[in-house]
Amino acid sequence: MTKPLADRIALVTGASRGIGFATALALAKAGAHIVATARTQGGLEELDDEIRKVGGSATLVPLNLTDTDGIARLGAGLHERYGKLDILVGNAGVLGPSSPIGHIELKTFNDVMAVNVSANFQLIRCMEPLLKQSDAGRAVFITSGAANKATAYVSPYAASKAALETLARAWAHETANTKIRVNLFNPGPVRTRMRATLMPGEDPATLDTPEQVAELIVPLCAPDWTETGKFYDYKTRSLMSFRAPA
Repeated sequence: MTKPLADRIALVTGASRGIGFATALALAKAGAHIVATARTQGGLEELDDEIRKVGGSATLVPLNLTDTDGIARLGAGLHERYGKLDILVGNAGVLGPSSPIGHIELKTFNDVMAVNVSANFQLIRCMEPLLKQSDAGRAVFITSGAANKATAYVSPYAASKAALETLARAWAHETANTKIRVNLFNPGPVRTRMRATLMPGEDPATLDTPEQVAELIVPLCAPDWTETGKFYDYKTRSLMSFRAPA
């Protein structure tokens, strides 16, 4: 059986667990070679085991995304080894504190922005030249409903996701006349460790799994995906356009 992503190189951040782990595995099943980054070496090794079980292959890159020089080195390494990048999935993110704004220290706020925004900014800078070498470069960033709802008590997270959305949309406009397509994916409530931290009293069995979510991320990474600058909402299974406030 022909695999739709055969011979494609996919970089997935935050790949050691949750949606990142499931997406990396789903892309591997579709034939892509996975370049998996995360802070947790053990989680990456577990991913590699699962990818090998489905006949796939992976390159493991233990990396804290606040290491911006490390991201640059990763880009250089991908250029040297493959000369291109076909898929970028910006999944890594941190929740940060659940607290009123006035109780949050500036350093804590900056720590959330460093992972959720600045790291993705650096990924865009360093991976865009490689994506341009692909015949169909695809980028997907994982966002949250907190961005447009301005959810109370998680202000650093909400603000960071709003910033990420604007950053991705601006990049989509800049690359509209290239072969790169940039989109956002909102998974909504999913059975992840982050969700359990935010909602400890919630029954996880009532939520969809990361594996279910990943199945709908994969199509946005395919060469035949043509939309850019859009927002895919998993809960409603719909692709949405951004509009100015009414």
